[in-house]
Amino acid sequence: MRYLRSDGRVAIRRPRADDETEFVAAARRSRDLHHPWLTAPDDAERYAAYLRRIRRQDTSGFLFCDRASGDIAGYANIGGIVLGALRGGYLGYAAFRPYAGTGHASAGVRLVIAHAFGTLGLHRLEANIQPGNAPSKRLARRLGFRLEGFSPDYLFVDGAWRDHERWAITAPPTP
Repeated sequence: MRYLRSDGRVAIRRPRADDETEFVAAARRSRDLHHPWLTAPDDAERYAAYLRRIRRQDTSGFLFCDRASGDIAGYANIGGIVLGALRGGYLGYAAFRPYAGTGHASAGVRLVIAHAFGTLGLHRLEANIQPGNAPSKRLARRLGFRLEGFSPDYLFVDGAWRDHERWAITAPPTP
């Protein structure tokens, strides 16, 4: 297995077509965990569309995996990537059962951030989080994101326009 980055317990890699069965099963068993915050690709058609989307030039997708078992513990995406003067993107993430609450998501997202600021050359990542999503806000805060603002009716999620808090992190200064 070729990983992009690892911390010893968790590693990140790119999603592949042959991950479909495991990813879809994990998304289905985690529906109640994600609702109403997001809808993970939970069938073959949605997973294929997800792969097409993360292969665009302005999007990058990652799986975070448990190193001991190789299981997919969750995933993260960076969308709306803009280079030039901004060098930023929008970060989304989710853990899968049974790995939610085990630290796998924190470790995986930390690795994605390091990859974004290193390999991808980004300077800023923004995570838009619904106000009631306490676990996601705790993860963002733990990883060094700062709350920058509030956007009413910002994203269409679960059949309605939802308010979101804007959290952001920037790359550490280079010497």
